[in-house]
Amino acid sequence: MILNLVLAVAIVVIYVLHFSGKSSNEPAGENSSIATSHSDLKIAYVKVDSLILNYQLAEELHDSFTKNQEAYTKEYTDKRSAFEKRAAAFQEKVQRGGFLTQDRAVQERDRLVSEEQEILSLDQELSTKLAEMQSTNNQQLIDSLMNYLKEYNANKKYSYIFNAGDILIGDEAHNITKEVLDAMNARYSEKK
Repeated sequence: MILNLVLAVAIVVIYVLHFSGKSSNEPAGENSSIATSHSDLKIAYVKVDSLILNYQLAEELHDSFTKNQEAYTKEYTDKRSAFEKRAAAFQEKVQRGGFLTQDRAVQERDRLVSEEQEILSLDQELSTKLAEMQSTNNQQLIDSLMNYLKEYNANKKYSYIFNAGDILIGDEAHNITKEVLDAMNARYSEKK
């Protein structure tokens, strides 16, 4: 779940960084020059996975998600367990001839089949709620990160801020993860 969250944040960061670059009106060709020299290029990177693991908002969202997941699992398990007991009792009653008529046995079987369908629907409903909650949490984290990075970069003027998950080798001097994490946690604490 955390890995999915980290990957989702990474994809959004890469998408925004890729499409937020300035376009050049120069034609591409062998003799065209690069508008930005290497000395003007400022690059930084953030370890998004570390940031997500240590960001207070992410921790709170994860805790809330886990509580809901546990509650949903308990609700489903309780209903499923009660149904299985009733189904076993029905099966035993059928085997020992406990129903007065065949019609009564068919009615009970149909009721149990209907109840099982309700339990399957509940499982799907709860799974959908959890998926929606996870998606909302992921979007909230991505929005928080991107909004902060925009504010942060307004002063720092980096040409690019990358997700460290895609960087194979990088100078630790360009790692701004701790600085970003501390500032995001401080900002979140103030809002809280």
